[in-house]
Amino acid sequence: MASVNARGVSRVLQKIDNSIKNGEFYEAHQMYRMLYFRYLGQEKYLELLDMLYNGAMSFLDHNQDISGADLGTLLVDVLVQSGNKDYTSWTPKLCKIFAKINPITPERDTFIIKTIRWSSLDGKFGHPFLHQSIAQVYWNEKNYIQARHHYLHSKDGQGCARLLIEFQRTQGFRCEADLFIAQVVLQYLCLSNKSTANQTFASYTQQHPSIKKNGPPYLLPLLNFLWFLLQAIESRKMTSFTVLCQQYEPSIKRDPCYVQYLDKIGQIFFGLKPPPQTGKAFFDNFIQSFLNAEDDSEDEVTLPSSSRQIIESTDLD
Repeated sequence: MASVNARGVSRVLQKIDNSIKNGEFYEAHQMYRMLYFRYLGQEKYLELLDMLYNGAMSFLDHNQDISGADLGTLLVDVLVQSGNKDYTSWTPKLCKIFAKINPITPERDTFIIKTIRWSSLDGKFGHPFLHQSIAQVYWNEKNYIQARHHYLHSKDGQGCARLLIEFQRTQGFRCEADLFIAQVVLQYLCLSNKSTANQTFASYTQQHPSIKKNGPPYLLPLLNFLWFLLQAIESRKMTSFTVLCQQYEPSIKRDPCYVQYLDKIGQIFFGLKPPPQTGKAFFDNFIQSFLNAEDDSEDEVTLPSSSRQIIESTDLD
């Protein structure tokens, strides 16, 4: 019986192949869906996954984006239903499908959202390798905003730094070299990903042609602040964090989001409570939360010796 079924499926697949070659895409799509339901009912997940992947790629090679995206979405559904968590094997295949779908196709968003949700079975934001691969697809399309967003959920700090350098040099002003890296480093820290924050900052400052290579100290104060901040997080000294935020207040106020990021970072790495909601400006509330916390702290109100030396040799404005 099994051999009879196999021969039947083989004939259907041959018909599908002929239909695609003859441009009869609707008929081919319907036959794929018929096989999908048959395999799904028999729980032949591995065969079904391979068939859907090959079908999606075949449609996309013939510019049939809607049909290709539909089979790709069904593929993700099968990964979820079968409990398949082989992210290493399936991430490259899923991203090949994603890259081939025309960006203006609405079904593309549905496909990638479901793909991320599948990879979220083992993590809140999705698998880092998947986000890294998605970021590369968007980068190839010069969609820097989406690429940056997905790099934030990856562990590829070097790739993120290269993206940011290209993004800043092609879309930003020369004077904004520090702003592009500051936002990403602070966002990584808000996600408790200090290792990738460090890697991204180091790669960016070493490779960006407009940044002095032998820093710190750097010519741009905001870069010095970021370097000190990463050092303070390693030491876990709240008073170092407090002094930095006070000394670099003008740089921090360049973007209203920075204070909110630092508030979150203070809670994550230094055990600070959220600042009180008063009639004061947000930055004043932010600093006051430090002062309140320091009343109960026995930390020495000094920066590490290496940090003090750099502060003494550079402008803190």
